[in-house]
Amino acid sequence: MNGKLLYDQRDVAAAPYAEGGTKFKELLGEFGELLGCFDVGDYISWLGWINHVNGLYARAEKVAKEFDDFLERVVQEHITDSDDGRHENNSKDFVDVLLWIQKENNAGFPIDAASIKAIILDVFAGGTDTAYTVLEWTMTELLRHPEVMKKLQNEIRKITSNESSVITESDLNKLPYLRAVIKETLRLHPPIPLLVPRMSTQDVKLKGFDIAAGTRVIINAWAIGRDPALWDRADEFWPERFLNNSIDFKGHHFELIPFGTGRRICPGVQFATSIDELALANILHKFDWALTGKKLDDTESTGITIHRKFPLLAVATPYSQ
Repeated sequence: MNGKLLYDQRDVAAAPYAEGGTKFKELLGEFGELLGCFDVGDYISWLGWINHVNGLYARAEKVAKEFDDFLERVVQEHITDSDDGRHENNSKDFVDVLLWIQKENNAGFPIDAASIKAIILDVFAGGTDTAYTVLEWTMTELLRHPEVMKKLQNEIRKITSNESSVITESDLNKLPYLRAVIKETLRLHPPIPLLVPRMSTQDVKLKGFDIAAGTRVIINAWAIGRDPALWDRADEFWPERFLNNSIDFKGHHFELIPFGTGRRICPGVQFATSIDELALANILHKFDWALTGKKLDDTESTGITIHRKFPLLAVATPYSQ
C-alpha cells in the first residue's frame, strides 16, 4: 500500500468536490515549496533582480493566480448551491458559514470575497498539510522501529473489544504511549522546522548579540528538538522519554515548540494533535504494517513544511485477533 494514501484522503477534506482534490494537492505542494525558497532580495535588496532571472517571481505569480482561480470557483459553487436551495441546514460546510457571515455581517465588520478566500487558504494550508506531515513521519519512524510499533499496537488493541471497533476521541486519554509517540515525532520532525518568522519589537541584547528593533527572527525548532544539551539520546527515536515527565508541546516548555509559543502559537494545536492521534490509532488498530523490502529512504524535501522527499511505501495486512 502506498503511504501517499494518507495524502489522497486529505484531498477529499481539502476540496469541496472530490475532483478538485488533485489540483488542490498540487497547488498546496508548490505553495509550500515556494514559501520555503530562499529569496536573496529579502536580504540583499539590490540583488532582487536575480529572482526575475531564475524564475522564482514568475512561479510565485503563477501559483498565486491558480490558487485564486481555484478558490474563486469554490466560493462561486457554494453561492450557486445556496441560491438553488441545495444546502440544507445540516449540510453547511466551512465555506457556507463564511458566506453566511458575509451576508448577515455577523462579524461586526465587512468581509469581502478576497477575505473569504484568504481565510479558506489559511485554514486548509495550515490545517491539513502540517497534520499530514506528522502522520507521514510518524509512520516512517514506526516502520523503522517495529518494536515501538508493536508496543503501540498492543496499547491500542487492549482498549477495543474486537478488530471491527473504531478508536474515538473519548479513547485517546487511555493511550499515553500514543501521545508519547506523537510527541517524539514532533521533536525529531517538526512539520515547520523554522516555525513562522517573528520580528523583534524593541532593541535587545541576547547572549552578547545586539538585536535591533525590526530584526527578523527565525527560530530553529528542528535544532532545539535535537540539542544534546536538552535531550538524552537526542538523535534517537525514543517515545519512552515522554512517559514520565510533563514536557508538552503547548508552548510552556521551550525545548519542544513545534507549534511555536507565546501569543502567536499555532491556534490549531488541539485540532491537529487530535486528528493525528485518531488517524494513527485507527490505522494501527486495523492493520499490521511492514516495509515493502526496499531500503527506507528518509530524505527530507525542501519547503516551509518538511515532507519526505519520496513517498512512503508500506504493506498493510488486515488485523484479526
